[in-house]
Amino acid sequence: MNINERVIVALDVADEDSAIALVDQLPQVGFWKVGLELFTNTGPKILEMLKSRQKRIFLDLKFHDIPNTIAGACRSAARYGVDLLTIHATAGKDALKAATEAAQEGATQAGVKSPKLIAITLLTSISARDLAFDLKIPLELPEYVLEMALLAQETGLDGAVCSPQEVVQLRQTCGDDFLLVCPGVRPNWTDKADQKRSLTPVQAIQAGADYLVIGRPITAASDPELAWKRISQELSAIA
Repeated sequence: MNINERVIVALDVADEDSAIALVDQLPQVGFWKVGLELFTNTGPKILEMLKSRQKRIFLDLKFHDIPNTIAGACRSAARYGVDLLTIHATAGKDALKAATEAAQEGATQAGVKSPKLIAITLLTSISARDLAFDLKIPLELPEYVLEMALLAQETGLDGAVCSPQEVVQLRQTCGDDFLLVCPGVRPNWTDKADQKRSLTPVQAIQAGADYLVIGRPITAASDPELAWKRISQELSAIA
């Protein structure tokens, strides 16, 4: 896989016009993430736009509900022909199993390839202190993330979302075939913002990440195309 194909740019804008402008400004980007804000605003129209431009899609809606509802959501989302789809591991074993079956069913009905289902282990905005004091989880953060990833793997999901700081442990434990998708990636020349467990793109790839999700360092830059090229050049040096 080309190193640039491993970078997913977060299309974290508020409306369809802004999304189209950004996609057209960065024609060299082949993989885009659509999150809650944009999808809530546009619905599936944004996915149709990306598909019409032959782009790959990471539909990052982070489903978290009872098993029947998650199954219905995954069945519907799979029909769009997206490449990656996220579900919170904390929805539980029954919901994760239902999701895998429903996604395959939805894709088959639509005649498209089934999306890779990726479990959210722990949001990258949450620190070890947040986990212990706010969420009252009595596990160390790396252990908790690992347990969520193992639950996802056990129930048939294709991979997990984790911070770059947990990649080494998850790769060693879950093996090479388990996809690791890393948001919270920040080049040295940008602000970390609300990402509390971050590494640079080069560090994340070297740690074993399959995909990097990068948003504001590119999309909020004064020159997004230049920011993309700079990240691409940094990653090309280790290819």
